[in-house]
Amino acid sequence: MTNHENIAKIRELIKDIRVAMLTTVEPDGHLRSRPMATQTMEFDGDLWFFTYWHSGKTEEVQRDQRVNVSYASDDDNRYVSISGVAEVVRDRAKAEQLWSPALKAWFPKGLEDPELALLRVVAERAEYWDAPSSTVVKMVGFTKAVLTGERYDPGENRKLQLQR
Repeated sequence: MTNHENIAKIRELIKDIRVAMLTTVEPDGHLRSRPMATQTMEFDGDLWFFTYWHSGKTEEVQRDQRVNVSYASDDDNRYVSISGVAEVVRDRAKAEQLWSPALKAWFPKGLEDPELALLRVVAERAEYWDAPSSTVVKMVGFTKAVLTGERYDPGENRKLQLQR
C-alpha cells in the first residue's frame, strides 16, 4: 500500500473513536498513559489534542518526544496503535480551527486561557487489528478453530509506515 493509502486506512479506522490513550515516557523511563480526546479533524498523519502548557504530559514530551496513541472500539473490534513524535504547540489559528464548545469542560477559560496549548503527534508508524464485528461470524470462526485445532483468526492485522 502507498503512504496515502496507509493514512486513509488509519483515518477510516479511528474516525469515530473520540478518546485515545496517549502514552509518554516519564523522566525515569517508565511509560505513562492517559485518556485524551482526539480533536475532530480528518487524520492526515497528524493527531491533535488540547492540553495545558504546563502539565505532566507536556513536560514529558519536551524531554522525550516519542509517544504512542492507542484507539479501541470494542463494539466493532477495531484497535489501532500509532507511534510517532509529539510537540507542544501554541498556534491560535489551529486552536480556533479545532475548538468546540464541549472543550469548556476541561478548559473553562476557553481560547483566552494563557495556559492553553496543543499537542501535535506526527504519526510515523501504525498497527491495527480489524476484526469482523458480527457475533455470529466471531463464534463460527472461534468454533471452527476449536474443532479443527487451527489457530483462531480474529481478523486483519497490519503494520504500516506513515511518512509524508
